[in-house]
Amino acid sequence: MLQKSEIQSAITAALVELFELNASDISLDSHLYEDLDIDSIDAVDLMVELKKITGKKIKPEDFKSVRTVGDIVVAVETLLDE
Repeated sequence: MLQKSEIQSAITAALVELFELNASDISLDSHLYEDLDIDSIDAVDLMVELKKITGKKIKPEDFKSVRTVGDIVVAVETLLDE
């Protein structure tokens, strides 16, 4: 089971790798669209990467309310607890 800090690190690493962001610009409060310029197409790429990290299929409806990096961390924690 991944710890919250490990999940956050993995998400940050994925955002840096996929979207060429600076890790220092990414925090739990970072809004995906407003702060990081992640659009819906990018979100699909991120979900594919999260599937690799978690080893679990991610349902789009589980991520409908995700707005911040912190929301992703919570959603992945919930997914891993299932």
